[in-house]
Amino acid sequence: MRVFSNGMTEEEFHKFVDSLPTPATTVKLDEWTKYRDILRKLSDKAADEFRDAVWNVNGKWQGVGLGKIPRDEVIDYAYALVTKYSEGASAAACVYYDELAAISKANVPPAVPAKSADIKTVAKAVNFTDDTDQVANALGRLVKRAGQDTTLRNAIRDGAQVAWIPNGDTCAFCLALASRGWEYAGKVALKKGHAEHIHSNCDCAYGVRFTERTKYEGYEPKDYKRLYDSQPGTPEEKINAMRREAYQENKEKINAQKRSAYAKRKERESSKAEEINVDNLD
Repeated sequence: MRVFSNGMTEEEFHKFVDSLPTPATTVKLDEWTKYRDILRKLSDKAADEFRDAVWNVNGKWQGVGLGKIPRDEVIDYAYALVTKYSEGASAAACVYYDELAAISKANVPPAVPAKSADIKTVAKAVNFTDDTDQVANALGRLVKRAGQDTTLRNAIRDGAQVAWIPNGDTCAFCLALASRGWEYAGKVALKKGHAEHIHSNCDCAYGVRFTERTKYEGYEPKDYKRLYDSQPGTPEEKINAMRREAYQENKEKINAQKRSAYAKRKERESSKAEEINVDNLD
């Protein structure tokens, strides 16, 4: 049985928190959306600034292409971006955590921001590929991870509960995580010391609560559990089945997004070629 730092068992802590004279609290959807949007904007900002530095002919590297830029320069720049915006994501997570703790009358210390990715982790993301989009998305994920790590680590410290709350076009794995519902935060949610599941173009995030009286508007874990349980087979087979269903429901939108991304990429390549031709005329 788990024992917290104050000597309480998990069961004792659970009874203690529920015994407090705390009114029922509902985290309104617009409040949760504002917080989640802050994390998304910070993540997008890091990714977009990296793309602009590489692709824009007036940017840091004047559109020469990622493969032609000294790798040390790219790593240093990427690390600076990740550090800058991760600090913002961690700070936002701390503010949200502390505000909810105050509303819940939880007697916990102020939230501590998680550390941003170290330069070795950023270098690994940069060295993985010469595709600017993939590197940019990886940097965005590292920024988002800092916010989620902050929530998880403080929740583990304080014996709070967390749940992965979906949003938007949620992937099958996110739905599977959401189906777990509210759980006491623990190291099982951390993979290699970080939030278990962070991917590109994802607005899902960890919600936290200090009492079961707290609800998040729009999040009904039973609905996700019912969806997950309706799939046959092993956990992996269930997720794959959900993934196939999601694709069938959204394949037109998915394919349209792929065509749009391809068209934008060709447009950038064309603009770059025209710039080179103009330079050759000088």
